[in-house]
Amino acid sequence: MKVDPVLPDAGDGAAREVLALARVVARLRAEVADLEGAASTTAVVERAKGVVMAQAGTSADAAYELLVERAARYRRTLLEECWIAVGRTRVAPRAAATAPAAPAAPPEPDLSALSTGRYVPGDGWQTGHRPLLARLAQGLADTRNAEDVAELLRTVLNDALSVDAVMIYKLGAAGSLKLVGRAGVGEALAEQWSHIPPLSGVAALEAIEDQAPVWLEDPEQDAERYLLIGDPPERWPSRAWLPVPGHRPMTAVVGLFRTLPGPFDTRTRTLLRRAVRLCGGPLREDRGPHGLDPLHEDVDAIQTVFDALSGPAVLLTPLRADEGEVEDYRIDAATPQSVDVAGRRGKELIGRRILETYPTVAGTALWEGYLDTLATGTVYEGEPFTYEEVTAGVQQLSVYSVRASRLGERLVVSWIRHDTSERESRRLTDMQRLGNLGWAGWNLATDTIAWSDQVYAVFDRDPALGPIRLEELPRHLVADDLPKLGAAVRRLLSDGEAVDQPFRINTAHGVRHLRFVAEAQRDADGTPVEVHGFFQDLSAQRDAELALFESERANLVQRGMLKAERALGARLQDTLLPIPEQSLELAGLRVDVAYIPADSGLNVGGDWYSAIELPDKSALFVVGDVAGHGLAAVGTMAQLRFTTKGMTVTGSALPDVLGRLNTLLLHTASDPDGATATMAMGRYQPWDHRLTWVRAGHLPPLLIRGGEARFLPQPEGNLLGADFDSVYGQATLDLLPGDHLLLYTDGLVEEPDEDIERGLAGLADTALRLLREGRNEMLARTLAALRPRNRDDICVLDIHVPDEP
Repeated sequence: MKVDPVLPDAGDGAAREVLALARVVARLRAEVADLEGAASTTAVVERAKGVVMAQAGTSADAAYELLVERAARYRRTLLEECWIAVGRTRVAPRAAATAPAAPAAPPEPDLSALSTGRYVPGDGWQTGHRPLLARLAQGLADTRNAEDVAELLRTVLNDALSVDAVMIYKLGAAGSLKLVGRAGVGEALAEQWSHIPPLSGVAALEAIEDQAPVWLEDPEQDAERYLLIGDPPERWPSRAWLPVPGHRPMTAVVGLFRTLPGPFDTRTRTLLRRAVRLCGGPLREDRGPHGLDPLHEDVDAIQTVFDALSGPAVLLTPLRADEGEVEDYRIDAATPQSVDVAGRRGKELIGRRILETYPTVAGTALWEGYLDTLATGTVYEGEPFTYEEVTAGVQQLSVYSVRASRLGERLVVSWIRHDTSERESRRLTDMQRLGNLGWAGWNLATDTIAWSDQVYAVFDRDPALGPIRLEELPRHLVADDLPKLGAAVRRLLSDGEAVDQPFRINTAHGVRHLRFVAEAQRDADGTPVEVHGFFQDLSAQRDAELALFESERANLVQRGMLKAERALGARLQDTLLPIPEQSLELAGLRVDVAYIPADSGLNVGGDWYSAIELPDKSALFVVGDVAGHGLAAVGTMAQLRFTTKGMTVTGSALPDVLGRLNTLLLHTASDPDGATATMAMGRYQPWDHRLTWVRAGHLPPLLIRGGEARFLPQPEGNLLGADFDSVYGQATLDLLPGDHLLLYTDGLVEEPDEDIERGLAGLADTALRLLREGRNEMLARTLAALRPRNRDDICVLDIHVPDEP
């Protein structure tokens, strides 16, 4: 086997695939080096030829001979002479003229798109141009090269549009243009403009560079900016240069010269663009001056078939070494779905080698299968194999099957990825189900509609009825939503604006809230040809939003009511307990009072106190706590407070007062469960220093005497409002100078999840400590202030017997 001289001797043990890959790399390196050298020289030579052509008015060949002659005369190389010629060029820059007018926008769609079913607006005026395009398409089937295409364009467009001449250029080396086809242009003029260097002021070059048509409609103004073809240029008062559509970048441009002066109207521009687009295939393929090349006729036919196929497939031509052994394959045709490891797709693969596009094939069972099929004609169908690929940085395992069959001296190779369609279909179905959405597509040209299965579920529609047409959709919409959805569809079809529009429909199961998201695809003229998007059922989300809104509104209303109730309750409380913190002197006693409402909550509490002098100069002290909060608690507190005052002022005994208060609550409670309250009440007689006191389910008073603190033994007494048969006893206590007696509510000692005895013990210790520290002047207020984050109202009375009267 012959070894490439640029490669080291691999030895007999070298793997065949390694040697094959090494040859590919060496050949590519050599080709790149040759191309770089040729490109750098050709670019300068072509530009110099263009300069000489413009200066001397000669043909391209004559310009080249002149450059060669000058180089020999002055003993320079051709490249040196070309650089000198280019350096002497003084080409005026393009005038800062106003750019050619942009093509007119397509007509605005009919505003009744939702009800008429006409999705391709403004189509009527095109009817007269269709015979021209049909005639052009029929003639293109018989064209063999660009010359034929130019003549056909002139013949078809001359009568209707006054197109008198056609010139077709292709982009050549170093950005120059080469004339490949002409019609209506004389030999001399064609020779003069057969090669255009990459100079400024060339409309044809601008059309290719900008990938957009250039319309020249005013010869005087156009001459200031462009080099105009013609002898004289006024022969064609209007002309257009249109790039041939195809894979970008575009490399061919068609010039259409009219004898008709004035601008191209919108209809003419549209027709010319479509005519050039029809010529795109023949111009890109250019079958040569003598028709189809016999060596490539079958390849072209196969490629035409491949263009219509779905799935990946390639046509391989074996490349043999001198000994006849196949060392690689060239891709001569490929379907649009074929893709290599570098991401090249479809026709981008044509002309490339297998070992460049799929390098891991060398030396595998698949490679041997190719060779066997080529030699024997037996169809190769390989077993499914697992291939590891990396997509977006993530490794994935996919299963492939490859099939190869012989076609003449070539191979047709196709492959299937078994898991792709199933996996993607499953993912799409799951996504639609989880998102409660489905895709939809409208082909506006063929007036066909496609829905996924989930769209039928979204619309609550029987699939047997088929998709809903756009003109039928208004019958299903809630009337109020029709104008907004109609405006969205008009924006979609006229402005090409993607839409995201919510709307409602009526179904057998009630109103549903849907979302419509779509975008339109347009042709080169801006006419919408297809709409695709999705419908999503947002009913559950909307119901949740409405429920949340109603809940929030109810909460706001309730909160407002509670705030109003608290404000009213606070005002009532302020009226009943006008001085929350004060010091009093009653019947020879000093009384320190503290009342602190709870830190949090909207409702006011029912804690209260009273300290008054009775008609006989004795003093009455009361601390109470009504169960609950709010206006009801404040009302009960007011009822108890005023009743207690009234009965004690009239001379009622303290146990009798509690008994009647109990009966009062049992008979007058507005709450079906009844109102309850606790209370501690004492009457002090200054003449004998005796305190008579009673209780109704209240915490015991705390007596601090002689440096010790103790809770008083409690007489009998249930809480008020609990039982008609409740009995209330009384106890007496002689107060001594220096004594402190604390009456308080549970807010001073209670803590969540803490035993009440612990709270009482803490109160006794804290009170003793404060007195030892000499803080006896405002003992009640100090004790209340020490409670952090009080969760309940606090009411404290400190009854102090002075050491001296």
